[in-house]
Amino acid sequence: MDDLHLRERAVNIRESIIKMITAAKSGHPGGSLSGVEILVSLFFGGVMNYDPKNPQLETRDRFFLSKGHAAPLLYSTLAEAGYFDKSGLVTLRQLNSPFQGHPDMRKLPGIEASTGSLGQGLSISVGCALGLRLKGFNSHVFTLLGDGELEEGQIWEAAMAASHFKLDNLTAIVDRNKLQIDGFTEEVMSIEPLNEKWLSFGWNVVELNGHSFEELIPALQRAKGRSDKKPLVIIAHTIKGRGVSFMENVCDFHGKAPSEEQAKVAYSEIRECDVH
Repeated sequence: MDDLHLRERAVNIRESIIKMITAAKSGHPGGSLSGVEILVSLFFGGVMNYDPKNPQLETRDRFFLSKGHAAPLLYSTLAEAGYFDKSGLVTLRQLNSPFQGHPDMRKLPGIEASTGSLGQGLSISVGCALGLRLKGFNSHVFTLLGDGELEEGQIWEAAMAASHFKLDNLTAIVDRNKLQIDGFTEEVMSIEPLNEKWLSFGWNVVELNGHSFEELIPALQRAKGRSDKKPLVIIAHTIKGRGVSFMENVCDFHGKAPSEEQAKVAYSEIRECDVH
């Protein structure tokens, strides 16, 4: 898929994120918007093997959204990929809606695990990668982590296990937007030097611009089919609230919905967003 079509996918997903969170009057726009190019690269950049018409394809690649509060990002991407109709997205967080505030694997196709308790997604991914290896599949496991989530101890237990079991069929992606619910990560609980931390746990590390398809897609494609006996982490430097000026790098929009008037501004700005 060429750059123009990738950009169009990103625009569609960002618009859906704003639409569903505005309708719900609740949700997490900041961290959903920051991860858009990452998921567009995975699902539409020729990286992941998946089939929306056969969501349980045994040999499929797996994607786990560890930062489950960014559910609007996952829902919008799966709808864009054809797993289900987009019309249901506006029922986000409504009673009996399958589009819960955090992903529920029992309610929608394409969701590999119910997530939301931060820190657990990487452990789930390690278990999945081990299981795929035991079955002899060449499938790859990708998981998206929040940078504030890295303060959870379980992340580092999972990182140690992934290295110990030499899981080169596992790639973690850190959405390094530098903000969490209470403020900047480096003020709440410093996680730097992040590169060195992952290296010390036995992982290969790549750092890149998390809004650049030119950097993301080649790195993600190279992640698959490796045989270097090491898990890989991609530290993707992003901007929280990317594409909407009044949300960018604003902690308040970690978990606050825009008003109807703010949403109108957001739609106009999203169309002009430069993702490079």
